[in-house]
Amino acid sequence: MNFVGRHDHLAGGYRRVNTATYGFPLFNNTDESKAFVKDSLSWKWHKGSRVSTINDWLQIKIGGDEEVKKKKGRQQLNRIKSTKYTLITFLPQNLLEQFRRIANFYFLIMTIISLLIDSPVSPLTSLLPLVFVIAVTAAKQGYEDFLRYKTDNVVNRSPVTVIRNGVEANIQSQYVCPGDLVVVERDCDVPCDLVLLRSTDPHGKCFITTANLDGESNLKTLMVPRDLPLVDINQLHKLGVIECENPKTDLYSFNGKIELAGGEGRVLPLSTDNVLLRGSRVKNTECVIGCAVYTGMTTKLQLNSRLTRNKSASSEIYVNRFLVVVLMLMIGIVTMFYFFKRYEEIFVIPKLAYLGPAADGYSVKQFLQDYLSFLILFNYLIPISLYVTIELQRGISGLFMEWDLQLYDEATDEHFIVNTSNLNEELGQINILFSDKTGTLT
Repeated sequence: MNFVGRHDHLAGGYRRVNTATYGFPLFNNTDESKAFVKDSLSWKWHKGSRVSTINDWLQIKIGGDEEVKKKKGRQQLNRIKSTKYTLITFLPQNLLEQFRRIANFYFLIMTIISLLIDSPVSPLTSLLPLVFVIAVTAAKQGYEDFLRYKTDNVVNRSPVTVIRNGVEANIQSQYVCPGDLVVVERDCDVPCDLVLLRSTDPHGKCFITTANLDGESNLKTLMVPRDLPLVDINQLHKLGVIECENPKTDLYSFNGKIELAGGEGRVLPLSTDNVLLRGSRVKNTECVIGCAVYTGMTTKLQLNSRLTRNKSASSEIYVNRFLVVVLMLMIGIVTMFYFFKRYEEIFVIPKLAYLGPAADGYSVKQFLQDYLSFLILFNYLIPISLYVTIELQRGISGLFMEWDLQLYDEATDEHFIVNTSNLNEELGQINILFSDKTGTLT
């Protein structure tokens, strides 16, 4: 079956033609096909580990199981998530991240000490600045995470055309389920990992670009599984069942098969040449139809995406080292002044009777009171505004980057977008870009 680019049939603008076939038989008879599939589904060794390729496979009915959908209702199985926080985890997780910074943790300790001892200064002088610094940083990181949330919603709510029970319907991308027949047109992104079933190309080919996956800008050719029977689109959901391995991170590995429905019970093998991965884009092909196998966070693109974490620039590492040096210097100064005080208590105060008896400097309680009091008096050798100043500088520099007209593309009407301002200064340290013949940057 082919599609022809006329706009008088189908909601997607393509007319069904059942007169042409594409591809050539892979096997001369059914026995050869079954023998090949049986051999390919045996135990295999891959990178030193034994991998089961049949017992743990997924079974996906082409077109989806309507009874299951009715019972479970609409599920967001194709929803992606790149945010770090939720409303529940934001406060504890953000506080944990911030108190990993030396200065913040140091001022937290100083605040606790000032509350426990007879402090020479009010504890509010440490508490209020610390709360302000933590609040400003939390507001900035929360805002950036909210922007990631909005970006995720744009992707999750993007329209996708699916064929359910032979009828085309437009749904949001997040509601695509395994087994759904998804229609992808030219220059459109693939919403999930699909097994290619139909193409408008006369030979059953589909051309894609995977620049968003592996950086390769050259077009890649995929094929509709050979020997796939010709059925009308409104009968495509009755084609059979797809069995495939559980999701893996390897972009260049896929093992599966299609068990055709009907009396014949034929089995067709599947490979990476038959799979469109999420993040790829259809090129030079008017329209393709594929069956969703991996959706949402189980797609190969999402499995290869690292969890969003709190990234630190190299400059922050140097700042932390500098703070350690300042902290050691401060401890040395505090120790020196403590011994000066002990010298006065032992040799000076006893000679001055009007000062009264000296305190018992040999008690642990008095030692902690004196030493920690000096520590609180000198704690501002480490500037409490250090990190909040850095955060404000990063936020302002990110705005200037987005406003830079030299980073604006008129053809696509896109401007520079700062997703994580924590790494702004890292861009200024790039001196050399390595690129291969395909344009892949390293």
